[in-house]
Amino acid sequence: MEERSENLEPETRNSKPMEHPTDEEEALSALKGEDRELAATAEAMLWSIWCRSGDREVDLIFRVGVDAMQERRLEDAEHAFGKVITMAPEFAEGWNKRATVRYLRKNFSGSITDCQETLKRNPNHFGAASGQGLCHLSLNEAREAAVCFRRALDIHPHLEGARHNLALAEEEGGGSGYLH
Repeated sequence: MEERSENLEPETRNSKPMEHPTDEEEALSALKGEDRELAATAEAMLWSIWCRSGDREVDLIFRVGVDAMQERRLEDAEHAFGKVITMAPEFAEGWNKRATVRYLRKNFSGSITDCQETLKRNPNHFGAASGQGLCHLSLNEAREAAVCFRRALDIHPHLEGARHNLALAEEEGGGSGYLH
């Protein structure tokens, strides 16, 4: 049998696995692949996409909130993200960042609500799903926590923290069912 690669189009002859995702859809797909390095690149790309609202003023206030959160000025951060949510209620990451701040402030119920709002706007937000699971664990709600960690792992199977937390939730009686 003859080798015929010289007759193939260059893209076909040189085809290889995706090196870097080019958009959100490809990045989400890459999360599920076996290539952990590509999944890490895809995850970073998703965070970069998700942290941009498309409105310069909103993005500026969002950045103020992120800086305040990193400096552990949690009340200031929560205020900034609340303003982001008021200005751009469909911007999922505004809700997610406020959920993170509320978790850090031990307002687990408020954080759960914000995680749910994030997931309404971005059903692929593995961070919000996992974060909601952490809140449920903190409230000793193992079953609900397990459901959230499974959801995060369905989206991003390489999340080792979610995998570990799922095991903890299941040990605490989280079972294997899904909440609807």
